Amino acid sequence: MALINYITTVRLDYGAVRDLPEDLAAAGITRPLVVTDKGVVAAGLLEKALVALPKGTVRAVFDETPANPTEAGVEAALAVYKAHDCDGLIAIGGGSPMDLAKGVAILATHEGTLETYAAVFGGTPKITAKTAPTIAIPTTAGTGSEVGRGSMITFRNGRKLGLLSPYLVPKRAVCDPDLTLGLPPLLTAATGMDAVSHCVECFTSPVDNPVAAAIAIDGLERSIRALPRAVSNGQDREARREMMIAAFEGAMSFQKGLGSVHALSHPLGAMEELKLHHGTLNAVLLPAVIRFNLPAAREKYARVHQAVGLPETEDLAHWFERFSASLGLPTKLSQIGVPRQVIPAVARAAMGDHTHATNARPASEEDYLRILEESF
Repeated sequence: MALINYITTVRLDYGAVRDLPEDLAAAGITRPLVVTDKGVVAAGLLEKALVALPKGTVRAVFDETPANPTEAGVEAALAVYKAHDCDGLIAIGGGSPMDLAKGVAILATHEGTLETYAAVFGGTPKITAKTAPTIAIPTTAGTGSEVGRGSMITFRNGRKLGLLSPYLVPKRAVCDPDLTLGLPPLLTAATGMDAVSHCVECFTSPVDNPVAAAIAIDGLERSIRALPRAVSNGQDREARREMMIAAFEGAMSFQKGLGSVHALSHPLGAMEELKLHHGTLNAVLLPAVIRFNLPAAREKYARVHQAVGLPETEDLAHWFERFSASLGLPTKLSQIGVPRQVIPAVARAAMGDHTHATNARPASEEDYLRILEESF
């Protein structure tokens, strides 16, 4: 078993959930609320993840997490947390349950509304060490939220905002590749491309952090090799393990910051009526953002060429478009139901996203309009 202590402690192993009692003890959690979603429960993954816990350990289960976690969802889970006198959380699932659990961890111990703690409103310093402890158990390999300091929440006003703080990093991440074996091919592809986009954007960000850059490029190399295998054969345990590593490496690189792919995918994902998958959006937007960024980061993109095994003379953006298509993913926004009339509003919203500032190349609202049109 690999026991990794970088940002947080990661337990990486087939069957790692069997040591969950030790993780609860290390986090000081005795009365956990489990945060998950209906899909995780229906797939039998909740039972598998909690099998090692003594009967009666879990105080309550909140399984109403929406596909894109919302302010209302956080408040509903908070009510359950308080009603059962919980003292910590176990988040089981993809990025949505983990992000929602982080929102609960704030409101369970801090005053005010959740929006008070949004990064774009200066909320990061307001999140303190009082935050309720969380253990994260991913059942997908994409967001890396199990080691991330952020939580993306869609608020009632329609904005999708980031809550960012080192105090939101889960106390333990239990990364058990066996929990991802049943993930369907398209969901494997979409979540995997989320990890890919994290690695590319973090590596090419202008923020100087050599350690995070090295982790990002390693995550990219792993994901490019393993993702096609995991999509074609979901029972490939080695490929599943490699993708789980790539996912948390992408999130370990967040200290360098993300970029325009996420600045655009966040407002698109906030459109409740469309119910767009975050990883799919990232896959669609990545090629156009690479073309826009290339003049400002040629040396870094040359290293990305190497990571994916592409000669530097070849078109990297086109390669990523073909790579996504080979996984069965759409390559245009129009293919996933995005109406053209929302493009101006999305471009405006991207300017206010916390990831906008760390893009490889400074972008204007007009630049975002062109990127969206190219991706349409």
